[in-house]
Amino acid sequence: MGLVIAIDGYSGCGKSTLAKALAIRLGYRYIDTGAMYRAVCWYALQQGFFDNRVLNQSALIQALTEISIQFKYNPQHQASEVFLNGENCETSIRTMEISSLVTQVSKLPEVRKKMVELQRRMGAEKSLVMDGRDIGSYVFPEAELKLFMTADKEVRAQRRLLEHQLKGESVSLKEVMDNLEYRDFEDRTRSESPLIQTVDAFVVDTTLISKDEQLNLVLTELKRRSEEHTSELQSRQYLVCRLLLEKK
Repeated sequence: MGLVIAIDGYSGCGKSTLAKALAIRLGYRYIDTGAMYRAVCWYALQQGFFDNRVLNQSALIQALTEISIQFKYNPQHQASEVFLNGENCETSIRTMEISSLVTQVSKLPEVRKKMVELQRRMGAEKSLVMDGRDIGSYVFPEAELKLFMTADKEVRAQRRLLEHQLKGESVSLKEVMDNLEYRDFEDRTRSESPLIQTVDAFVVDTTLISKDEQLNLVLTELKRRSEEHTSELQSRQYLVCRLLLEKK
């Protein structure tokens, strides 16, 4: 049976990029939990639950039973895409508008409870890479490998700005920076499963290293842990054999 690899960290650190690369290299499934909250936010927007950019929380909470989220692999793009109630919303949820509204959705305890139930169901069979804000700390606290990703705020803002520009969105660096600061604060301070670095997390600072270097760093750590685990098992087996021999 495979492992559960939990990746947490700030926006714009490259969590999804690394998670996808790891999943491909290991032959694992990849789940982007941030996309799940974005999908719920998009649903709320489509249903008119936002009034002057303020979420009608009770309306969304009552509608949660009507929300179904799935990930389907697109062989053409070689990536999993998000489907909400059977509709592909992958492109729709990646806009600056959703980025600016999603924290109002993701901080609701009722929404987080529903998403965590779905995420744990997805991870029951293991062989999974999942990224988000509370995966190693709350969703899968017993995950075999926990990563915590970080990077300088300026670098993160430039990366996110480039993403929006490539999609043809007209967004300023200041807008992106303000959004990152707002989301960082909301993620760290929300009462329901806030973003934290667990004591057993392997930290990956992506400020100065490339995507390939990030992947190699994590693969090296996985190899080290595997060898350490094998050595520990061998030591235990040797000790058991010795005890058995001494009893004869």
